[in-house]
Amino acid sequence: MKKNSNSVRIGIAVAIILGTIGWLAFTGYGSSKSYYVTVAELGKMGDKAYKSNLRVEGFVQPGSIEQNGPHVKFVLNEFESHSPKAATGRRLTVMYKGSEPPPDTFKDDAMGIAIGTYGRDGVFQATALQAKCASKYAPATPNGQPGAKPAQPAPASTNPRANAAPVSQPGSAPAGIATN
Repeated sequence: MKKNSNSVRIGIAVAIILGTIGWLAFTGYGSSKSYYVTVAELGKMGDKAYKSNLRVEGFVQPGSIEQNGPHVKFVLNEFESHSPKAATGRRLTVMYKGSEPPPDTFKDDAMGIAIGTYGRDGVFQATALQAKCASKYAPATPNGQPGAKPAQPAPASTNPRANAAPVSQPGSAPAGIATN
């Protein structure tokens, strides 16, 4: 009989522990989930926008960045400023109050992602920022024309020594390193 009462106690303890772990996992999952939306999609979310953690993507409007230490106020636009649609694009004011300054790539016309919550006052309260400037890292094109093919490299010489790397002389700097 004693064996059964110990088994019941252990079973109840295991059930309580598993139930607590399940409840913590469920509530933690719901609070860490965030929706990825554009500035235009944010306006169509309705009341759901005020109750959710969001990741909002847009382009930093030129001249809108006001930085005060690590805190930044700026405007995200639906379109880049050089787009003909930029003047009619939807805009979102963002207040970033973080412990770290925004990334170095956070500049005018950079694509930015603000992570945080949307307030009923129409201001997005960001807790984190991400920025990227894809055009900065795009390969260069000849004559600045998109879609132009790059120039073909000169054909390699048939002389094997012509393609060899230069050899440094004793007492001189290695090839490719300038000396003063």
